Amino acid sequence: MSRIKLIATAAFGLEALVARELADLGYGECSVENGRVVFEASVEAIGRCNLWLRCADRVLLVMGEFTARSFEELFQGTRALPWEAWLGRDARFPVTGSAVKSQLHSVPDCQAIIKKAVVERLKSVYHDSWFSEEGALMPIRFSLLKDRVTLSLDTSGPGLHKRGYRALAGEAPLKETLAAALIRLSRWREDRALIDPCCGTGTIPIEAALMALNRAPGMGRSFAAESWPALEGAAGTAGTAGTAGTAVWARAREEARDLARDVKGAVYGSDIDEAALSLARQHAREAGVEDRVFFQKLPAREVRSRFSYGHLIVNPPYGQRLADEGVTEVYRDLGQAFRELSTWSLHMLTSLERPEDLIGRRWDKSRKLYNGRIECHYYQFFGPKPPPRLRGEDK
Repeated sequence: MSRIKLIATAAFGLEALVARELADLGYGECSVENGRVVFEASVEAIGRCNLWLRCADRVLLVMGEFTARSFEELFQGTRALPWEAWLGRDARFPVTGSAVKSQLHSVPDCQAIIKKAVVERLKSVYHDSWFSEEGALMPIRFSLLKDRVTLSLDTSGPGLHKRGYRALAGEAPLKETLAAALIRLSRWREDRALIDPCCGTGTIPIEAALMALNRAPGMGRSFAAESWPALEGAAGTAGTAGTAGTAVWARAREEARDLARDVKGAVYGSDIDEAALSLARQHAREAGVEDRVFFQKLPAREVRSRFSYGHLIVNPPYGQRLADEGVTEVYRDLGQAFRELSTWSLHMLTSLERPEDLIGRRWDKSRKLYNGRIECHYYQFFGPKPPPRLRGEDK
């Protein structure tokens, strides 16, 4: 079975988490770079990584890398790559990408040149002068960083944050991938309670429930590479356009079903917005965790728990400035709840500076993350460790 080079892209600050997820999947030999994790694997990894990665943005199949300081070098470098190994005569291959600190700074020009170069390559191989592009969608992505070109095929299609359970979203929704990352960074385990006291449409509690049940986050959606005719051949089995890649994806989905578990959990979400809570309950049903997540209408200051130890994980409203009294009141309420839950830990993503002034306690750890384009910090206020007799128990 042939080896391929893959990239799992990630938001700034989450690369190490994605590398850890890849190691858990058996792909431990990887290179962590800004915004991406590079690794080699068999083609089976295309299905497994798309289904299982919770914190990555998408999975790219690397076609080649080279240096280009002129459009001619970009054209020739692109044309030299074996596109025919993956792209059939009727493949649809739109080109998108980015250029950072490169002499070739015009993204539209780069798109046009790469597209033309791929077409010329396919003309020389298939001996056709025109391609219908009515077949499988095989998006080409390019990255130009300091004149170093990386050309890839996007195996994911829509970003991996689109799990399939959140067709409707409330105001300022948190991406599912970032929600999963916040949970991972908290070191929460399924034998501990978790509460999101500003849950909105429920993303953090739902992602926690999926983790507790060990359900692959991508099981409720499809991916671009599921329709790639070349995938089956690359896996070493016979395939046709009508059943493109079915065995690779069938094996990955069967593995995911086998690894899912049925456990009890203590995952809760609360909010004062009844409309948002209604969406949260609907999203939980769509995700298949409606009996594992419990939502209630409750101000943050009134959050309590019968569990002695647990985690408050929250993405509260940011506001534009600390003078916004409505926003600052939320943080004071969170501080009140945290004081009442004195043996718990609080983990908070916010763009506000010095939230400890409102929480009433200095944070123990801070990590810079981005919520979309908003620069934030993930502040963590750690509670005491449970005594040995309670560790590993659901208390």
